[in-house]
Amino acid sequence: MNISQAADRLSRELPCHRVEILQGRLTATPHADGTHALILTRLITTFHAAGARQAGLKYLQAIGLWLPTGPDDFAIPDFSLVAADFQNSHVENNCYAPTSFRMVVEVTWSHWSDDLGTKAECYAQAGIPVYLVADRRHDEAVLHTDPTEAHTAPARPSSAARPSPSPNPSASPSNSPLTASSTGTKAEPAEPFPGHVTFRHTFE
Repeated sequence: MNISQAADRLSRELPCHRVEILQGRLTATPHADGTHALILTRLITTFHAAGARQAGLKYLQAIGLWLPTGPDDFAIPDFSLVAADFQNSHVENNCYAPTSFRMVVEVTWSHWSDDLGTKAECYAQAGIPVYLVADRRHDEAVLHTDPTEAHTAPARPSSAARPSPSPNPSASPSNSPLTASSTGTKAEPAEPFPGHVTFRHTFE
């Protein structure tokens, strides 16, 4: 049995868990609590009020994101902002190419270290323009931007405890979360996010 088959089996045996393969490692996250759900609901209402659909975007929960970090790697972000035609970029196993994603959000729960570290690396290598972590453990919101600008940055986890630079305001328009076009081509690996800024916030 390979890791992809093991993930399928685990999904069937643990229906209330979110099963992912991150950097060749199989993970299963248990069903989250009410605060987690409330944060996601606020994101939906915020993006609706901001006119995301009018800008040619859609916002979704728990949609599969195919990752370039391994042959079977995929993630299921808590919240994603995607191109309106994202369904044209289907890869396999209900996962879609990272080129359709404009922003992903994770709300920390039991596997908070994956959200802060491993997924920051995975999403940067996938070329996701914006990655936001609602870090409930440390009462912080961690914003990662400009993944393709860091051509010389070493591969390392992003930590909410480390001082971080502000996002680059002169980033290429192709990295903007409001760019609505997409393709079905799998993204080439990029270096980790150079833009990394942390905000204090209490989630409730």
